[in-house]
This record gives sequence, structure tokens and C-alpha cells, in this order.
Amino acid sequence: MTDSILSKAATMEIPINSNGDTGTLPEDDGLEQAAKLQWSLDEKDLQQVMVSGPNLNETSIVSGGYGGTAEGIIPTSSIKGSNMHHSSSSSSVMAEETTRGVAVEKLETVKKWGLNTYKCTKQMISERFGRGSRTVDLELEAQIEVLRDTKRKYENVLRLARALTDHFYNMVQTQHALGDTFAELSQKSPELRDEFGYNAETQKLLCKNGETLLGAINFFVSSINTLVNKTMEDTLMTIKMYENARLEFDAYRSDLEELSMNPRDAVAMSHIDAAQQQYQTQKDKYERLRSDVTIKLKFLDENKVKVMHKQLLLFHNAISAYFAGNQQQLEQTLQQFNIKLRPPGADKPSWLEKQ
Repeated sequence: MTDSILSKAATMEIPINSNGDTGTLPEDDGLEQAAKLQWSLDEKDLQQVMVSGPNLNETSIVSGGYGGTAEGIIPTSSIKGSNMHHSSSSSSVMAEETTRGVAVEKLETVKKWGLNTYKCTKQMISERFGRGSRTVDLELEAQIEVLRDTKRKYENVLRLARALTDHFYNMVQTQHALGDTFAELSQKSPELRDEFGYNAETQKLLCKNGETLLGAINFFVSSINTLVNKTMEDTLMTIKMYENARLEFDAYRSDLEELSMNPRDAVAMSHIDAAQQQYQTQKDKYERLRSDVTIKLKFLDENKVKVMHKQLLLFHNAISAYFAGNQQQLEQTLQQFNIKLRPPGADKPSWLEKQ
């Protein structure tokens, strides 16, 4: 009923006089009653409307003028949902493209590695059965073989020097214990006090000189170990890289020779150009590593001569002074090579290391 009255009031014409005043209409009483009826809405319903409020997700945007059809009404919730769906789909597409790019890159890497491994294995088998040719640098190969033989011999020297150190250490400990025993017996045997005392002093002196000699031998062993297991090993690692580069170079060289022997059409020429580029890359790598090996072998030989000259002189002087009983010369030998002896018990772990 209220809607019909308001609809009637909204469509009612209001006449205007010539002086601009509105005329009195018979329907004024009806409008007043309608207004009162509208304001007399239930207060509880009004509060409920105010509290709940409009649903913004269902707010409509009207397209067109007043009185337009419902076809121009676009719910804002559909616009918001469309924008959110568009942003989420864009991020998912970007993530998929990134993942696809990483997968393609890994696939290409595995493909190149597999092809390179196949070619190198084929070249290795061909060389082993005498079917394929290999690049040989006779002078460099001879130097490499000399180095490997020298390393084997120096490893044997190192093994024997360590064995000598262990045996001599046990002998020094035995002399130390024997000297303590003689000294104790000299106190408990008055009739043999002088004899036990002489032997105790002799064993203690031998023990002291033995510890000095052990310091020289330990320094000798440490220097040989550094030369063999670090300096020579580093050069041999470079040689290993050089040999791998040589194998790859020969593999791509053989591949290029095989392609050059086939009929040359457009596809074959493209394959030959690609093989030529790979061959040139492997050749540059091979020549660079060959130069590195040559330089390292030269420096290694100079360093080996310098180190071994010093260590062999130390070993000779220390051994000679010890077995000659020349304590002063033995100590001078250690001072000459700047060797400092560890105090007794330095090899034992501290109480912190035992925790």
C-alpha cells in the first residue's frame, strides 16, 4: 500500500502559477499521510537495516539512463572476482613459464652431457682397440711419466721415514724408562750405586739426543709429505684435466673428420659448421691445459730440487751428529734449519680436548 502511494506521489504533476508559486492540490492530504506512514516504520526493522548495511559484494552498477532495462546492471562482485581471477591466472602462468624454462635448461644440459660422454667413450674404445688416432705430445708425455715415477719413489721414501720415526720413538721411550729404572736402582742398591748412576745418566743423555733427532726426522717427514701429497698431487690433478681435454679434443676431431667425408648437402653443411665450432672450442681448451701442465711441471721440478736439497742435508747432518754422539752439532743442525722442538708432553691432548 505504501509503495502504491509513493509511486503515485512520484508520478504526480505539480502545477506552477505564473508568479512561481505552487498551487494547492487536493492530493496534499494524501501525500502527508503517505509521508507519516513511511516515517512510522517499525524502529526495530530500521535498526536491523542500519546494522546489517548493504552487501558491497552485491552492489550493482547501473548502465544507461533512468528507467533503463535490467540488461545494463553489472554486479560489482563479478568485476572483483574477475580481476582476482585474472591476477591469479597471470601469476600461475608466470610460474609455469619459469618452471618450464628451468626444466628445458636442465634437459639441454643433460643432453649435452650425454652426447659428450658418448663421443668420449667411443673415442676411448677406438683408441684402446687401435682403431682411432690420438693426439700425442711426446715430450710432455715423457715428463708426465717421469713425474708419476718420481711420486711413487717419494711415497716409498715417505713410508720408510715414517716407519723409522715410529721405531726410533719407541726406542727413545724405552731408553727413558730404562734410565728411570737405573736411577731408582742406584738409590736402592748402595753397592752398585755408581754403576747404576753412570748408566742412568747415559740413557738420559741418549734420550735427550734422541728427542732432538726425532724433531729433525719429523720435520723431514712433514716436508716430504707436503711435497708428495700436495704439490705433486696438485700438478697431477691438472694433468688429469689435461688428459680429459685431450680425449674430448680427439673425440670432436674424429667426429668432424667423419662428417667431412660424407656428401655435403645443406643439412650436412650445417652439421659440419656446428662440429667445426665445437672442435675449435675443444682445441682451445686442450691447448690451454697443455700450457698449464708445462708451466706446473717446470715449477714443480724447481721446487722439488730446492726442498729436497734442504731436507736431505738436514737428515744427513742430524743422523751423523746423533750417532757420533755430538750433542752440540745436533743442536746446531736444528738451529740452522729453524726447527723448534716441542716440549715434553706437547703431543698429549689437553683436558679441554678430552672433554
